[in-house]
Amino acid sequence: MGQAVMMNAPACFGNLKKNVDALPECLRHSSFVGAGVESRMVIRVPLRLRQKLRRFPCVRNAASEVVEMEPASEGSQLLVPRQKYCESVYMPVRRKTRTVHIGDVCVGSEHPIRVQTMTTTDTKDVKATVEQVMRVADKGCDIVRITVQGKREADACYDIKNTLVQKGYTIPLVADIHFAPPIAMKVAECFDKIRINPGNFADRRAQFEKLEYTELDYQEELEHIEQVFAPLVEKCKKYGRAIRIGTNHGSLSDRIMSYYGDSPRGMVESAFEFANICRKLDFHNFVFSMKASNPVVMVQAYRLLVSEMYLKGWDYPLHLGVTEAGEGEDGRMKSAIGIGALLQDGLGDTIRVSLTEEPEQEINPCMKLANLGMKITKEQKGVPEFQEKHRRYFDFQRRTGQLPLQKEGDEIDYRGVLHRDGSVLMSVSLDQLKAPETLYRALATKLIIGMPYKDLATVDTILLNELPAVEDKEARLALKRLTDIGMGVLTPVAEQLAKPFPHAIALLTLDDVASSSHKKLPAGTRVAVTLRGDEPQEQLDLLKTVDAIMLLAYLPEDEKKSSRVQASRRLFEYLESNDLNFPVIHHLKFPSKTERDDLVIKAGSEAGALLVDGLGDGILLEADDQDFEFLRTTSFGMLQGCRMRNTKTEYVSCPSCGRTLFDLQEISAQIREKTAHLPGVAIAIMGCIVNGPGEMADADFGYVGGAPGKIDLYVGKQVVKRGIAMEKATDALIELIKENGRWIEPELVEN
Repeated sequence: MGQAVMMNAPACFGNLKKNVDALPECLRHSSFVGAGVESRMVIRVPLRLRQKLRRFPCVRNAASEVVEMEPASEGSQLLVPRQKYCESVYMPVRRKTRTVHIGDVCVGSEHPIRVQTMTTTDTKDVKATVEQVMRVADKGCDIVRITVQGKREADACYDIKNTLVQKGYTIPLVADIHFAPPIAMKVAECFDKIRINPGNFADRRAQFEKLEYTELDYQEELEHIEQVFAPLVEKCKKYGRAIRIGTNHGSLSDRIMSYYGDSPRGMVESAFEFANICRKLDFHNFVFSMKASNPVVMVQAYRLLVSEMYLKGWDYPLHLGVTEAGEGEDGRMKSAIGIGALLQDGLGDTIRVSLTEEPEQEINPCMKLANLGMKITKEQKGVPEFQEKHRRYFDFQRRTGQLPLQKEGDEIDYRGVLHRDGSVLMSVSLDQLKAPETLYRALATKLIIGMPYKDLATVDTILLNELPAVEDKEARLALKRLTDIGMGVLTPVAEQLAKPFPHAIALLTLDDVASSSHKKLPAGTRVAVTLRGDEPQEQLDLLKTVDAIMLLAYLPEDEKKSSRVQASRRLFEYLESNDLNFPVIHHLKFPSKTERDDLVIKAGSEAGALLVDGLGDGILLEADDQDFEFLRTTSFGMLQGCRMRNTKTEYVSCPSCGRTLFDLQEISAQIREKTAHLPGVAIAIMGCIVNGPGEMADADFGYVGGAPGKIDLYVGKQVVKRGIAMEKATDALIELIKENGRWIEPELVEN
């Protein structure tokens, strides 16, 4: 039997033409259908050639056993593979999986989403490790991972397990293994699960040196993997253990990198090589993970993994996590974006929120995410089915709305009310207008002799649900100074009609548009529209009759039927299908007494789930009883976490484990204190290099434990300075940043 294979047309084929004789016969005589960047070709590939086709990164789905086909576009005779990645894009439906047994804990779709963490103690310190495991277990953790890097650590694992059992703790323990198959074999006799990293368990971690492999080289390495991995699989079968095949974006092997690059596809293929060995040996008690420090890459990798599992008919559970997420609100936001986005589609059976904090601090946000995932799949709020043709599931391509343009007769500059890389809107009260300078600082403007000026992380537009009275000259002057610097002032149309404020943007509902309320406004008044996204099409068609500067996608917190994520997807599909390029702001209101972690997790998992798909131009978070500064920094943090607007130093910081060669929390705080003023600069702070330089793929500079008391410094993926004494390493990092022209002196803040 042949197999249909899809290829990207001109770019991919142009590269292949350079060495056309190396292609299989079936490719050399294929012809294109259509033209342009989005062209595809469909060919019938003999079974014996599928493995060869996988060597070409531009060929997708070549190894799939069954491919479901669909028209490439409406009315097209060209068929392409349908790439399903979840049970439904219209409502959250939990993906059906088999049950995997990890000690006494069952993982899979028939069970609750499980909560995990990892110890940070030296594994050889049995007492400290046992105490930490007991503390996280008492907080509700279901599974604990412990690093096991050598024989002494493996020996300690027996004492750890026995001591915990004697104390009445049966929580499953997972051995974290890198580079050490013999250690995995030893610890499989006492721990409940073995986590292996496909990038370094049998292969050597990528050195970014050898980039070409022959077919023979490739096959020999696959055989080597099986020789090394099969004994562990057999041992896990014998003892009833589980395995996690846990790919890390930063530690792919040279062989995988040579064919797929540092990509989600490479992560999936690396994991499948080990999964195929498990299946060959009739071992199915395993789960997958696809971790990355970049939430966008992480989401793409998991979706691609599940898509391929659907094609293969596999049903293995997923462990979710954003690795090296960092600390504080930033770490929680990154995890909420990545993990939450997948939970919104019913993906995920066990999760970990990796924070550069004590493991006990991971449990609360992790449980909140797990509860969120269970809640949304139980409620199954959604929207009626619609044809989704524009959203890109597997690669990030941002839909950018048309930014405001100046019009003839405009008396102020409207071009600054939205930002090209993502906008932050904030709700402002009348009380805040009574203290203008305090408000200006809260909006992150620069103050020069009390006058506000826009800065890198200044709020773009404010929402005033109530305008100040016409006779309140001081409040109106405070507002005027904001519109003078290009900040937008958004207010409901009824307020603008009752108490007109020059140059305010009138916020309409679709009912307002239908009743032509906006036509009562003075000529030239800019308008915006707030809507749900689940309205009937005839209501959405009203958008074609109005020249809106932006749309606010808002679904009430107490909504009973629709889901924000699915309703917004429907809205974006409508806009794209009708060539309407309005910018869309995700508007979330939170009830009083919402905890900070709950706000971050809900905002990240709902708005973040859309932004990682490139759907959205900004964020507006409202919570009356939350600190204004917290809402602003959370909003900017979400945009940066979704790889949109970069307004502060980005940190890729590992959560620490038994391998860590220094006090990660202390050093991380020290580095942040001295470098937090470098927007656009990304710094990796890594306790060791076990996950490889690739884990710092998004970082410009790296601070990495090389040996006890010694630090290695990186520029990108290349080590440039080795063995620096730890007490001098932070200053050396700053000098390195200066040498590379990325340092700026911190500004003095006006009191």
